[in-house]
Amino acid sequence: QVRVVESGGGLAQAGGSLRLSCVASGSLFNHSAANWHRQTPGKQREWIATLLLNDRPNYSDSVNGRFTVSRDNAKNTFYLQMNNLRPDDTGVYYCQLYSHLWSRDFWGQGTQVTVSS
Repeated sequence: QVRVVESGGGLAQAGGSLRLSCVASGSLFNHSAANWHRQTPGKQREWIATLLLNDRPNYSDSVNGRFTVSRDNAKNTFYLQMNNLRPDDTGVYYCQLYSHLWSRDFWGQGTQVTVSS
């Protein structure tokens, strides 16, 4: 069974850090790129970061320089390290894996991040 499970959300103060995790079943992890999105209050879901299959990262302007994407092959896990958090980073964060083998997307369930001022 293919699964994508997110964790790591929670409450942080402005200027603080959180790390989100996205665990994928092995068969999915090995041939997927990871995209991170967020749904902030009153706004549409926005793309914020990508880790390509060749480990090249891309970031939106809103998070560039503060967030970092990575992967741990031994743990079948993608990470979104979020530093220098701001209140406008508050929202639900989603991990979306694109399988190059199956040519389709797999979404995590989302995790809430709340940043207080």
